[in-house]
This record gives sequence, C-alpha cells and structure tokens, in this order.
Amino acid sequence: MNSMSESTISKHFEEHFFVSGHTACSGCGQALAARLVVDAIGKNNIVANATGCLEVFSTKCPQSSWRIPWIHSLFENAAAVASGIEAALRYLGKIDTVRVCAFAGDGGTADIGFQALSGMLERGHDVLFCCFDNEAYMNTGIQRSGLTPFQASTTTSPAGKVWKGNWRLKKSLVEIVAAHFIPYSASASVGFPQDLQRKVKKAISLRGPKYIQIHVPCPLGWGFDSSLTIDIGKKAVLSGLYPLVEYEGGKLTKVFKLSQKIPVIDYIKPQSRFRHLLKDEEALRQLQKVADKNIEYYKLGEV
Repeated sequence: MNSMSESTISKHFEEHFFVSGHTACSGCGQALAARLVVDAIGKNNIVANATGCLEVFSTKCPQSSWRIPWIHSLFENAAAVASGIEAALRYLGKIDTVRVCAFAGDGGTADIGFQALSGMLERGHDVLFCCFDNEAYMNTGIQRSGLTPFQASTTTSPAGKVWKGNWRLKKSLVEIVAAHFIPYSASASVGFPQDLQRKVKKAISLRGPKYIQIHVPCPLGWGFDSSLTIDIGKKAVLSGLYPLVEYEGGKLTKVFKLSQKIPVIDYIKPQSRFRHLLKDEEALRQLQKVADKNIEYYKLGEV
C-alpha cells in the first residue's frame, strides 16, 4: 500500500462516523442513510440500535463500522434503551453536549417497537428516533411489516390469483408519531440526501423527542439492480407513493413539492416485488389511486 492510498483511507475515516468495511448488500439504501444521518449529527452522539440489518452488517465482532458510541438493543426496545441513555446524561449534566439517537428498521419501529417508541415520545425524552424504512423485515426473510406498501409482494404477503400482494395500506406512522405533539416528525429519502441531512440537523437543533422516517430502498428485498438505489428512492417520492413531509408540534408545516410528478408504473417497473401489477391493469390503477390520494391530501402538486 503506497502513502497516497494510506492518506486517502485515513481521510475517509476522519470525515465519516459510519465507515466502510461492513457487509451490507451492494446498493444498500440503509447503509447510505446511516452514514448521512450520523455525519449530519457529528461525533457527540450516542446510538441505540435495534436488532436488524443495520446492526448485523455493521458490527460483526470484533469489527465495527461505527466511530461513535453505539449500543445494540433488542428488536423491540431501541427507544427504551435510548430513553435510559438520555436520562443518565441528564442526571450527569451532559445532556446539552451529547445527542442521543435510536435507530431501528420499519418492523422494529412500526410494529414490535411501537410501544417503546410511543412511551419515549410521551415521556418527552430528548432523543432523535430514526426509522430506516425498507418496507419489510428484510433481515429475517422479507416478511411484511406495518410499513410494507399496498400490493407489494413479500414472503408473508405473496402475490397470487386471489391476493395482489399486501392488501393493507402502509401505516401512516409519521402522522401517528406527530399526534403525540412532539417538536418534530418528518419523512425523508436517500433519493434526496441534502433534504435528509437538512431534516436531521433541524431535528437535533430542537429539544425533546424527534422522529425521522427514512425511505431506504433494498435491492435484495425489492428485487432491483443494485445500481438503481438512488433512482428508485427518487421515483418513490416523485410518484407520490412516499411523500416527504414535516410536522412540528403536531402540525403539518412543510411538504416536498413534486415539480416532476411521474406515474406509479415508472417507480414499480424495475422492482420484482411489484411485477404482478404489470399484468393487472385494475390492480395497477388501485396503486395509482393511493399515490394520487397522497398528492391531493398533502397538496404535493401545488408548486
């Protein structure tokens, strides 16, 4: 290894707080999102990370891709562990100098982790909770979660002759969290990294509980080429299926306007989890209606 390459590697580790060497799949949206989040926060940050893909691929003993204090929690209690960390820092008089985060996937947030999350919000802990939303339980076999989109095929909601994949609508978790009247609740996407980091920085500038739900395309679980991660993320937003919104104190304050609205088929066509819809015009129209309803409800088309 020459001195130039050593210098390059050294600079890489100095600039980022989540670094390479992990075992995420090629094109993993969650790995990108993790780096964007912790880089936006900085080094004075402690993370409680629920069991899931991010925990597994980033901390294979004795190695770690984290350059900040990081604690592995159970699948369901990242918010509770983060609450305890925050309470300890408050007791020690260090809460003003250290930020506390909880990281979890959609299953560990919307489903089995929701009780702990709601309690954290209700108690008012000064914690930023980030949900890395890849829309299924990817680490355990691509099972449906409460954030799996309508008509997506998973191993527990397979597409067939009777059912067109997941027949339930995606849970409106950003709004459910906002209903706790916390300082900040928002959605973001790796397809728009500047917007994502802006929201992270805004969240940590506020005191009290904060929540950001980040759309992280999964090449393996969604069935698309790993080179398309950013493009898929953008198209989810531009189709209206994944609105980017911000709530403050329970009130909707800002939305990401769609100056380049695209049809839903442009988003789903590269993904095998939606391929059954390409042969069913009525089912495709139903999914388009979901996107159209989002656009109307949030006024996303009013530029």
